[in-house]
Amino acid sequence: MFEEDRIPRVAYFCMEYGLNVEFQIYSGGLGILAGDMLKSAHDLGMPLVGIGLLWHYGYTTQLIGPDGKPYDTFPVHQYEFLHDTGVSVTVRIKDQDVVCKVWMVDRYNNVPLYLLDTNLPENGIYKDITGCLYGGPHETRIAQEIVLGIGGVRALRALNIDVDVYHFNEGHAVLAATELIREQERDGFKFEEAWRDIRRRIVFTTHTPVLAGNESHTLESLEPMGAFNGLTAEQMEAIGGNPFNMTVGGLRVARISNAVAQLHGHTARAMWKHVNQAAPIIAITNGVHTPSWRDPEMTQAFEQEGDLWSVHQKLKQELVREVAARTGSQLNPNALLIGFARRAAPYKRANLIFQNPAIIDPLLRDGKLQLIFAGKAHPQDEMGKNIITSIVSMSRRYPNSIVFLQNYDMVIGRILTRGCDVWLNNPRRPMEASGTSGMKAAMNGVLNLSVLDGWWPEGCQHGITGWQIGNGYEGPGQDEHDLTALHQVLLDEVIPTYYCNKERWVQMMRASITMSHYQFSAERMVKEYYSRMYLPADIYWRRLSLGPRA
Repeated sequence: MFEEDRIPRVAYFCMEYGLNVEFQIYSGGLGILAGDMLKSAHDLGMPLVGIGLLWHYGYTTQLIGPDGKPYDTFPVHQYEFLHDTGVSVTVRIKDQDVVCKVWMVDRYNNVPLYLLDTNLPENGIYKDITGCLYGGPHETRIAQEIVLGIGGVRALRALNIDVDVYHFNEGHAVLAATELIREQERDGFKFEEAWRDIRRRIVFTTHTPVLAGNESHTLESLEPMGAFNGLTAEQMEAIGGNPFNMTVGGLRVARISNAVAQLHGHTARAMWKHVNQAAPIIAITNGVHTPSWRDPEMTQAFEQEGDLWSVHQKLKQELVREVAARTGSQLNPNALLIGFARRAAPYKRANLIFQNPAIIDPLLRDGKLQLIFAGKAHPQDEMGKNIITSIVSMSRRYPNSIVFLQNYDMVIGRILTRGCDVWLNNPRRPMEASGTSGMKAAMNGVLNLSVLDGWWPEGCQHGITGWQIGNGYEGPGQDEHDLTALHQVLLDEVIPTYYCNKERWVQMMRASITMSHYQFSAERMVKEYYSRMYLPADIYWRRLSLGPRA
């Protein structure tokens, strides 16, 4: 029975974690979000433990070759700060028991992160399951999800960690539910009873607002890998369908689920309305760990009503020097500098701004506009790599107006979201679940220029906290619509304000920080997870003095 006066202990499952610059077990936004979640839970003194995998090759070290094309390398990473728990668990992969060593990252005291590692000699051909994040063939991905989900629950048991709530951050951990059901069946529960019982303790976060991006596996591929974990094909199909969709499974094993922005909540509910027995989907907008991403001098200047512009110029000079050291390009610290840094996926449209050369080329030639790009493509995503190649080509054409910073990581993300003047975001709607880089920029006084997708509809006051691109149009001709709108607001509002009305620009910087510094913080996000997701529903509604919602 849950004790009403006690804060629930949460086990947070995620495939990747971006905790700090030297710990390369993340690929992008999902991992950075998970890292910020752990750090903010620590700051608030919340009882939470992280469960993940120790990736020996990380994601990819992606560099630019002499031909301008990105290529991938996979160096082995060694981490001396990991603590050996002395605990190992086993999972069944095909016909072999695979040993998973459990390491701990204890930098955050009350919020330890436990990482499972299969890189052991006794595992033979299976030692590389935890080799490369999101890498390898389809069977390897299933094996990774067995280790994270099933192995993660077994690790908690071996570590004697009592858990009130299991939080599956994205569908990768859903196979943990098979282990929780199996435990209940050992105690005499029938399958339906066990399923109903575990739902009281599981919550689920869905991120990807594109149906094709939600991972699924045929039952015929899951069974020989050992993913059924003692369940029958009929039982697995009842949970996740056939093919077994990891998001559908997450919705059906959870008591409650959430999308990661208010707009994404509408999108997700429409996407999954056909799923019977699905948990209700609420919206909890993502946030970022303010101490990690907000410059301390900018914080002080904001809180003391100080000179935001001089602090910003100092940060911009630091960025300009870093760019020169990395690329040799000499940017002008007095010219408008726009940043664009995110995963190089086609729907994010990194090169949209270049699609009308008659408008953009004169601005680049005259030095009135400077652009910095950064981002990695998935090693197998040739379309994403082609986008990077096209941007690198533009940077060679305009070497002191366009820069591409290779091997995007937390270091680059931090200097860009502090030192740029404007943060550009133009995904094809409604494909941006949330986006958090713009939140980091906003709380540093970097003004967002974005389409109305993800978190931005919640933060945008056009001409006050930043600028919107277009009117939220979705449908045929969206690229042309957004390109026209982007160039219009750039030429008519952003550039004139920057060069001709510095007083208004600084007012917008202050409004941006005011809007973002708490509303889009991970502190606010963690508090919402505890009050709206982790507490049992009857306690939550009783505390708010409300009756249950329909």
